[in-house]
Amino acid sequence: MPTDKELKKMLKEKASKNPEEYFAVDVLKQEGYSRHTCKNCDTYFWSIEDTDVCGDPSCSGGFGFIGDSPAKNELDYIQTWKTFAKFFEQRGYEPIKRYPVAARWREDTDFVQASIYNFQPYVVSGEVAPPANPLVVPQFSLRFNDIDNVGITGAHYTGFVMIGQHAFMPPEKWDQRKYFEDIHHWLIKGLGLPRDEVKYHEDAWAGGGNFGPCMEYFSRGLELGNQVYTRYEVTGDSYKELKLKVLDMGMGHERNAWFTKGASTSYESTFPTVSKKLYDITGVKPDDAVIRKFLPYSSYLNVDEVDDINKTWQEVARKMNMPVEDLRQQVLPLSQVYSVGEHARTLLVALSDGLLPSNTGGGYNLRMLLRRALQFIQKNNWDVDLSDVCEWHADYLKPIFPELSLNLDDVRKIIGVEEKKFAETRRRGADLVKRVVQKEITNEMLVELYDSNGISPDVIKDEGAKQGVKVDVPDNFYALVAERHEQLEQATQTKKKEKIPIEVDATKSLYYQDWKAPEFTAVVLGIVDTWVALDQSYFFPTSGGQQHDTGTLNGQKVVDVIKQGAVVLHKLEDEPKFGVGDAVQGLVDAERRKQLTQNHTATHIVNGVVREYLGNHAWQAGAAKFPEKARLDITHYEPLSETQLREIERRSNEIVKKNVPITKSFIPRNEVEDEYGFTVYQGPVVPGKELRIVNIEGEDVEACGGTHLNRTGETGTITILKSSKVQDGIVRIEYTAGDAAEKVAAGQDDLVKELAELLNCEPAQIPARAEELFGKWKKAVKKKKQIDSYELESVSEFDGDVLARTAEILKTQPEHLVKTVKRFKEELENAK
Repeated sequence: MPTDKELKKMLKEKASKNPEEYFAVDVLKQEGYSRHTCKNCDTYFWSIEDTDVCGDPSCSGGFGFIGDSPAKNELDYIQTWKTFAKFFEQRGYEPIKRYPVAARWREDTDFVQASIYNFQPYVVSGEVAPPANPLVVPQFSLRFNDIDNVGITGAHYTGFVMIGQHAFMPPEKWDQRKYFEDIHHWLIKGLGLPRDEVKYHEDAWAGGGNFGPCMEYFSRGLELGNQVYTRYEVTGDSYKELKLKVLDMGMGHERNAWFTKGASTSYESTFPTVSKKLYDITGVKPDDAVIRKFLPYSSYLNVDEVDDINKTWQEVARKMNMPVEDLRQQVLPLSQVYSVGEHARTLLVALSDGLLPSNTGGGYNLRMLLRRALQFIQKNNWDVDLSDVCEWHADYLKPIFPELSLNLDDVRKIIGVEEKKFAETRRRGADLVKRVVQKEITNEMLVELYDSNGISPDVIKDEGAKQGVKVDVPDNFYALVAERHEQLEQATQTKKKEKIPIEVDATKSLYYQDWKAPEFTAVVLGIVDTWVALDQSYFFPTSGGQQHDTGTLNGQKVVDVIKQGAVVLHKLEDEPKFGVGDAVQGLVDAERRKQLTQNHTATHIVNGVVREYLGNHAWQAGAAKFPEKARLDITHYEPLSETQLREIERRSNEIVKKNVPITKSFIPRNEVEDEYGFTVYQGPVVPGKELRIVNIEGEDVEACGGTHLNRTGETGTITILKSSKVQDGIVRIEYTAGDAAEKVAAGQDDLVKELAELLNCEPAQIPARAEELFGKWKKAVKKKKQIDSYELESVSEFDGDVLARTAEILKTQPEHLVKTVKRFKEELENAK
């Protein structure tokens, strides 16, 4: 399969030979533009003036609008979107709300990185209708490959708004001329740019399995946006025309506001109120004269595009006619102030949209960002509270993103937990830093120390200076950290299962109609070894975390059921005694089906309660439903207390008692997103243009293909068994429902009796006796320590905490208490 880079190169060369086929050349000529070739980069571009230099800053000498913007209409950050939206609404486009930055409808990415991500793959492929057509959207997007450039170049962000102009049209309705005219008129009339201040570059774009020609537009060295005409879909080693032609214009919100202001940096124009507060608190303010001279060359310091960053600093300093160290002292503290402000804004949006920092997956990027901001605050001894900075951003952005003000309490809690984790990590790593600087420090060691111990490279550099050791920190350090995690994630990808070699028509899935699993008759479509395909089936295949049904086909045991594409395959215990074309009688194990269905519906009930109780950040990260119990993995920043578990259990059973109706229906994807939002995407990505929606009315709505009850009252009692931390940022809740819950309760009664015998008391006296036992143990340990430095062996302070909370834990985990009491009694014997 060709790479995106290869596709872009191929199409760019092809389009350059016949621009009339790929671009709105007639509009350009009508407006007085002519085609030229850049003497520096060989790019074909269009301009009013007769010139051989394109608009790219590396060719045209950097930014030329600082303090002297050619835009007649000065727009602040909020006005930029509002003016754009009104301008395009008058031209037939519908402004829509942004999508969440957590791309839960896609399985190929964690984050939305551009506005077109909202519509891939289903809208772009023509399977699903767009929310409006044509449309414009202020899409907040996340990209973490530019972390090291934030604050330095004046134009780089980890979180930014991609203003999108989109249309999804069949060839006969495609009007590229109009789309280009609309964006051209925005530049001329919306921003108030003279035509000779705009240059258009011919180029190509590829990404997400699609590609097409594009027209970039520049003014005074700044790329204001890029209009892509997506025409092709990658198919293996080749490509084909899309059924729809797609307009994908992406315009940097931050850049356009910056450009019209002509401000010294884009950060001042993007978050002006936050910048002012940070200036006041930190005492760091830009020297306007120096920054104005610096910014035209700041784009040269992109660490991703230079081989020797120190040499580039020297070159920029030479152009500015000032010593390089003086330049660094002016720029670097300011870049750290802007990084704190920029990172806080990204965290505000990401955490508000339900993402969490962690040490794995996309959450690692958020943790890296948060800790980088904290390191700058601590390093400079600034009295800055990162949560406060998030709140300042939310207040400023309220006119366009009011939803960011709704989850500030959650954002503050999450950042507070992360700050404690970071402080503990730094405390543990203090002695390590003193030891490692005595060795030769490589880039790999710096990345490992940061990744495993949270130790900033600046801390190691400072400690090295104290010991007379020079430590060189690469300017692209955070890019190296992100790259390491990308490689680790790729290395742990799971392999695909072996496919059963069978080619038959799709199976009609009867289990969607009736969970009560009646008998059914079906025709055998195919047989491979002991695997059987039928034309229709009530047997539920393992999927979505729910275990498969068992039962019989013509009396032969069905031991496994899977779904391969659209075909349900039934594995028999023995070779089938029937053949292809035969009619067979199916019978599903009704008790197993009932228990699985109760546990699955209980999962939805518990998940809905968790989101309501814990907050917007709590999403389903995984689930499994077995006959005897179920488990739900949720994103949460700390372990759940016993009190929280009891409250989740209480609220869940309240919903059961209400006997709420549960509806199951297939609804077009775009209608689902419009009516219910993106919280329907819990757990794994659900494919297809139609989604099966399970709606527990007023409590929980999810896209789900599992078996579900008709009313919550059929679930029976929900009993939470225990909770544990699965990995950083993921908490597991185990529970059971219905008949299985009653069996658990009976088993717990037996354990309580055993516990009472161990403590030689009545069940009601267990908490008091357990506390007494804990007191004796503490006295014994204290006495023993005074004699011979007694070390704890079989019990721990955690066990002591468990024992001290006997009254709480007795309800759900008596088996744990039995083990704990036994260990304490043994320990007391050893201490004598």
